[in-house]
Amino acid sequence: MDRAIAVVEASDSAKSLVQEAGELAAGVDAELILLHVTTEDEYSERRESMASIPDLDVNYTIDEAVDGARKFATDIGRDVLEDVDVETEPVGRIGDKGDEVLELAAERDADHIFVAGRKRSPTGKAIFGDVTQRIILEFDGAVTVVTT
Repeated sequence: MDRAIAVVEASDSAKSLVQEAGELAAGVDAELILLHVTTEDEYSERRESMASIPDLDVNYTIDEAVDGARKFATDIGRDVLEDVDVETEPVGRIGDKGDEVLELAAERDADHIFVAGRKRSPTGKAIFGDVTQRIILEFDGAVTVVTT
């Protein structure tokens, strides 16, 4: 492993995943990118919520959303990896999680992706899709999945 991506989310399993990714990256002296993806729906909801506050003239931009996602990844990395000797690079993105993870992996020539998965039935995956399954199938490298 030379360059890994850990997908950062607000869940206990994702925090455990970041811890594991950090320890493995430190052990082999690999680069670790911490990625948080805000979906377009989440961005739209927050933008509408901020616009609805009376007397507050705020225009929540995509750049601010990307910066917020990057700061979230930074905060999780700082909290979870404080005792791990690993260099991290936080990255924030807006869009479809699967697309953004795979695009970043291609852009940065990552060879390992760490992602938290959800336990779902095969029918649920077929009907609703599954980001983790897509990453496993489309990424040409190792994928580590932690499920809750």
